[in-house]
Amino acid sequence: MKLPACVKLANTPTPLEEVKYENRKFLIKRDDLTGVELSGNKVRKLEFLIKKAKSEKTDIIFTCGGEQSNHARATAIAAAKVGIKTRLFLWGKDSADAEANLFMDKFLGAEISFLNKKNYSEVNEIMYEEKDAMQHLGKRVYVIPEGGSTTLGVLGYVSFVEELSKQVNLKNIKGICIAAGTGGTAAGILAGAAVMKLNLKVYAVNVLYSKDEIESKIINLAEGALLDFKLNGKINKENLVILDGYSAEGYKNITDKKLKLIKDFAQTTGIIFDPAYTGKAFTAYYENFLNKGKGKKVIFLHTGGLFGVFDKKKKYLSA
Repeated sequence: MKLPACVKLANTPTPLEEVKYENRKFLIKRDDLTGVELSGNKVRKLEFLIKKAKSEKTDIIFTCGGEQSNHARATAIAAAKVGIKTRLFLWGKDSADAEANLFMDKFLGAEISFLNKKNYSEVNEIMYEEKDAMQHLGKRVYVIPEGGSTTLGVLGYVSFVEELSKQVNLKNIKGICIAAGTGGTAAGILAGAAVMKLNLKVYAVNVLYSKDEIESKIINLAEGALLDFKLNGKINKENLVILDGYSAEGYKNITDKKLKLIKDFAQTTGIIFDPAYTGKAFTAYYENFLNKGKGKKVIFLHTGGLFGVFDKKKKYLSA
């Protein structure tokens, strides 16, 4: 498939591994292994977004997320690699003893503006107001929305489908199960499957937005990507299935029950899931597929987030 040019940031192709847990085998796509500092699913989106920022001779990139945002940390690192500064608009509080992703943001020298939950609901307006102010001062600003989930960003997961098709016959696979924060990863897979004419289900575990909100975001992004980049395909809305109810404790929290599963899985396989995304998604995968003997037909996509574990280390150790 013909996609716009991007910069190389991710270590791809990532492995597709067969893992055994509780005497059941399943397939896991290891997008947690896209890099070390630049680990996780955000990097594939940033390959396209950073290229665009560079082409516009950007002085500073604005983006946003929670104070433990994987996307914000990855953006700060990716921008540093190409010599662009970053300003992060983070939902949360500053800390003198910053941990995990927030520590990395500070260490990398990113400018940080902290917002409370109410203000964060207007973060896009805040970023664009700040952009206008800086442009009046002669600075070129490139704004990346939450999670890098734009029609350009999701192309990272359109190309992902082609990569995966070289590792496994996707006609023998029923679907892919993933965590869905802002929906860009799910949208890219849905669009990639449409381009490749694959009847592939995307099982999205919503961790941040409501079922209706995330469904709408994913469909709009997928259809928008096909339209904006003239990709030949048609989105089958029935191929998007939202596995709801696995983040009732809230985006920044995780229940003891989920942690016990994560801990047992880690001690059995050596694979670690984070509290905001993959820990919740794997719980959904375990209950809906693995525990029902469907692991070889539905791939679990590990989207990373390891740094977020360190912010919850006391809970992880006490599970």
